[in-house]
Amino acid sequence: MAVYNAIGARYVAHAAHVNRQSPYLALLKTTASSVPPKRPSPFSLARLHATSDSIGGQKTLSRKQVTIRNDDGRVQWEDLTTGEKAARTTQQTFNLGVILAGLCGTIAVVYIMYTEVFASDSKTRLFNRAVDRIRSEPQALELLGDRKTIRAFGEPTSSKWSRNRPIASSTNVDETGIEHFHMHFNVVGSAKSGVVNLHMVRDPAHKDWVYRSLALDVPGHPRIYLENADAAREQKKPGFKMLGVQWR
Repeated sequence: MAVYNAIGARYVAHAAHVNRQSPYLALLKTTASSVPPKRPSPFSLARLHATSDSIGGQKTLSRKQVTIRNDDGRVQWEDLTTGEKAARTTQQTFNLGVILAGLCGTIAVVYIMYTEVFASDSKTRLFNRAVDRIRSEPQALELLGDRKTIRAFGEPTSSKWSRNRPIASSTNVDETGIEHFHMHFNVVGSAKSGVVNLHMVRDPAHKDWVYRSLALDVPGHPRIYLENADAAREQKKPGFKMLGVQWR
């Protein structure tokens, strides 16, 4: 029995000596020491950055402070400090003001476009209506030329770069409540040019404008009346005859 114990002890001592002298074991130790430490993942860093440390019962925020410039709404309202809540309120109030201002501007532009261009009683519609009346009048075509060559435009401006020529017009209401619309513009044809004077009236009980007078003045020629309600009214006045003469 003592012999077996001696053999076992000798074997253990030999194995320990081999392990200390083994080149493979040294290689393993060198490789393990050369491996760099494992870096934490971005998710763990973000989680660590987003958490709060409790020191002395007070929470120290590790996130970036919310301001008027960098607030994107990701931080919940209950997680904001008093100053950050004020910053968010200011930012949202400013954004709401910008939206309301843009909405009011859009409504104003739509209203102006409708009243000036698309409405049946707009200045643009009345202008186009008078131009069409000139182009369909035989007497006007005899002076101006072919109807396809007739162009109508407003008054020239002092700016040589401006292509728009505003049309002079005015609107007023008389003592009886009747609206009067006056406009004059230029017309040019293949033969000659002239000036058109327009006078329209609208009764309060009606929505449509009616002609009071529409006249074309071409230099060197008498005025041409395309519409003349005053002259027609004078002709319809009742009169009486005496000595073969019609008196009014």
